[in-house]
Amino acid sequence: MINAVIYTISPITFRLDLKDPFIFTAHHIDHFPKANADMSPLTPAINFETITLVEQGYVDHFDSLGNGGRYAAGDVQWLSTGSGIEHCEMFPLLHEDKENPFELFQIWFNSSAEQKKQPADYKMFWREEIPHVFINDSAGRTADIRVISGSFHNTEALSRPPHSWAAAKENRVNIYLITLPPETELTIPAASTTAARFAYFYQGKSLNINGAELNQKDLAELKSDADISLKAGLLEARILWLEGEPIGEPAAMRGPFVLNSNEELDAAFKRYRETQFGEWPWPSPAPVFARNQPRFASYDGGQRKEFPEQLA
Repeated sequence: MINAVIYTISPITFRLDLKDPFIFTAHHIDHFPKANADMSPLTPAINFETITLVEQGYVDHFDSLGNGGRYAAGDVQWLSTGSGIEHCEMFPLLHEDKENPFELFQIWFNSSAEQKKQPADYKMFWREEIPHVFINDSAGRTADIRVISGSFHNTEALSRPPHSWAAAKENRVNIYLITLPPETELTIPAASTTAARFAYFYQGKSLNINGAELNQKDLAELKSDADISLKAGLLEARILWLEGEPIGEPAAMRGPFVLNSNEELDAAFKRYRETQFGEWPWPSPAPVFARNQPRFASYDGGQRKEFPEQLA
C-alpha cells in the first residue's frame, strides 16, 4: 500500500494492465506528419468489447456487419465483438498543410460467458451528447467530468450496448474522463468493497491523490470502498478513471480472442478460419473515407445513418 487508498502506482509507456472486468487499456499517442492515412489492419475479434475514446485526430471504422463511420476528438466508439466480428480502424491524416497529432485510449473490456454468445454490436457516443458534470471546489475552481459509462453525481451516461457487462447498473462500471484546472480539488465517492478501480493520470505536471504525488503517465490502483481526493498541480490535470464490479469468470486470451477456456479458444479460431465471421463487405481490407467526409456513423450496411452535427 502506498497510503490508505492507493495499492500501487505504476509508470506507463503504452499499455495499462488492469483487473476484471477490464482486460487492459492502450494509450496511443502519435505525431503523424502531413499525409493521407495510416491504418490498423483488418482484425478479427470475439467475446469482449473495445471502448475507444479519441482525444486528438480522426478514426474511420469499418466492420463485417456493414457498419462504418468517422469519429474524432471527444467521440467514443463502443464495439461489442460478441460471437465474432472483423473490423478495421483507419487513422485518416486529413491535414495536408500541417501535422496530424493523434491520441486515443482503447479499453479492452471483458464480457460474461452468456454475453459472449450474443451478436456483435456497434454504437457511437458523440461528443455533442456525452454528459458532463461540472463541480466547483471550495475555491470556486471547476472540475469537468465526462461520464462515458455509469453515472456521477446522479448524472447518467448514454446507454451502453444491451449485452455489455456495463449495461447493468448493479455492475457499477464507471468510466470518466476528468479535467482538473490547476490546483482544483475533486472527491470521487466510494463505490463498493469488490470493484476494481484505477486512475490514470495522462496529462499534466503532478496529481495528488490523498496525499500521494503522481507523475504524468502514472497509473494508480485504488481502494474502491473509500472516497478518493484528487488535486491538480500547477498545470491542468487530465485523468482516465476506470471502475467496475468483476465478472468473476475464468478468462483465456489469445490475441483479440477472449473466452473462458483454451478449448473455447481453439474452437473460436477454427470457426474463424472456416467463416472469417462473415463476408467482408468493403471494397478493400483497408478502406478509408474521403478527406472531406464529416463525422458520421452508418449502421447495417447504410440502412441507418447518424450525423452528429445534426443531432442538436
